[in-house]
Amino acid sequence: MSGKSIIRVSRDDWLKAGLRLLAAQGVQSVKIDRLARDLGVAKTGFYWHFANRQALLDAMLEFWEREYTEVVIQNPTISALPPTERLQAANEMVDDYWLTEYDLAIAHWALHDEGAAEALEQAYKIRLDFVRQAFRELGFTGDDLEMRTLCSCATSPVRLKCSAPS
Repeated sequence: MSGKSIIRVSRDDWLKAGLRLLAAQGVQSVKIDRLARDLGVAKTGFYWHFANRQALLDAMLEFWEREYTEVVIQNPTISALPPTERLQAANEMVDDYWLTEYDLAIAHWALHDEGAAEALEQAYKIRLDFVRQAFRELGFTGDDLEMRTLCSCATSPVRLKCSAPS
């Protein structure tokens, strides 16, 4: 035995490294060999988890939506709270776990990539729907509901195109 320890890098490790690199240097810097070097592993390990770079990029968007949006929206403890407390708990979770950390990088990527734009729009639709539902439960309707929803989400570092309420 050579005495070398084997470094195991999970799919999530690759995704997190990809998001960090995306935020630091943009999507063009997210390269397999660079990520492998950053993770301290051979790039052949990458192919255990992903078919190619595009598969990684697609998975990064899915991971971002799941881990930075759905983790709050689908949290059963938060969902069970009354609307005011639900909004406060969601805000605290976003702040405590810095869940807007990659929003700006994703938004920048979305300017030049249709897949990233779709993921961004989907994530923000989910976020807006969550906030809108809480205000609806508090009795707000119409323009007042939309104004409160959009103003509550306006502190996000990303502005998204908003359509008329559905």
